[in-house]
Amino acid sequence: MSVTVTPAPARTDDPSIDSRATTASVRRTGWTVAGGAAIWATAMTLYSPQTTDPAGVVVTDLGALPFQIGLFALVTTQLRTGATGTSRIARGMLRAEYVLLSLASLWTVLHAALPSQRDAVWMHVLDLFWPLSMLGMFVIGVKIAFTRRWKGAARVWPLVAESWAPVTIPIMGIFGMGIGQVAAVTHLLIGYTALGVILALRPHLTGARD
Repeated sequence: MSVTVTPAPARTDDPSIDSRATTASVRRTGWTVAGGAAIWATAMTLYSPQTTDPAGVVVTDLGALPFQIGLFALVTTQLRTGATGTSRIARGMLRAEYVLLSLASLWTVLHAALPSQRDAVWMHVLDLFWPLSMLGMFVIGVKIAFTRRWKGAARVWPLVAESWAPVTIPIMGIFGMGIGQVAAVTHLLIGYTALGVILALRPHLTGARD
């Protein structure tokens, strides 16, 4: 009599496992993040973020939209790879970031499309979600660094990139928009553009597989 032992199948009920988190999808996310950050940096190089020039306002608004699209892709990849952990709270913070980004992106589109409403109270309220969404990304960056599911540069660079708001907003307030504009553009390129390139060239650091 022969006895055949069949190995137990690999567990697939880990909520951090997503068959769509492939190296190819992470590469696409990386290039989307890098390109979006570069486009916004270019827009902010051409016009101050606080410009009152009608054309400049539209350029800076619409220039930020590809960056926000890149953030949606980034958060999706973080969710699929369990970058912040596999607990309900860890994954919930990424879903909460979707809400903040959605409202911030809505402001971006409406602020560009409705110049007559730019001073409306509701527009100012919606504008609050821009800094809130960026602060949310900073919290996510801290969580990724401490969770250690992403490895190497992919583990530490989200914190570098997602410190954009805590670093550049105080600089703008202290040193004025001239220096603040330079700091914002430089930080975008060193932070988010570099993060995108890291993900595009080394997607396996996120735990994604072919």
